[in-house]
Amino acid sequence: MIKTKGILHVTIPVSDLARSRAFYTEILGLEFVAQVPKENPHFVFLKSGADYVILGRDTSSGRFSDIIHHAFMVDGDAYDATVAELKAKGVDVFREDQRDEGVFTGRSAYFHDPDNNALEVIHLTNRAKG
Repeated sequence: MIKTKGILHVTIPVSDLARSRAFYTEILGLEFVAQVPKENPHFVFLKSGADYVILGRDTSSGRFSDIIHHAFMVDGDAYDATVAELKAKGVDVFREDQRDEGVFTGRSAYFHDPDNNALEVIHLTNRAKG
């Protein structure tokens, strides 16, 4: 059984990043961390206490078709075994990334649950900026 050690972030789909950023920061009091990319962003990273919320502009195509996902953290020494176990249990790991820059860095694997919700497991190598 895979052992996760916490939720890194939740992603909320939005149609207008600027409007949603204002709502979450000015009304709900979340702290702005970053927007990615800086020009014509697809994501706004926010912080609430020790937790992260990502506002994702859903473009419903290409790389961002699974923009709305939730990320679970795993220990570094368990990452390879976690991905292998997902695959052994018939889970389609549709993308793996190694991010060395950005708000969250580390190795990630993306997959879907039985209801086609996109999920991520990540070995976080930095404490998220912000």
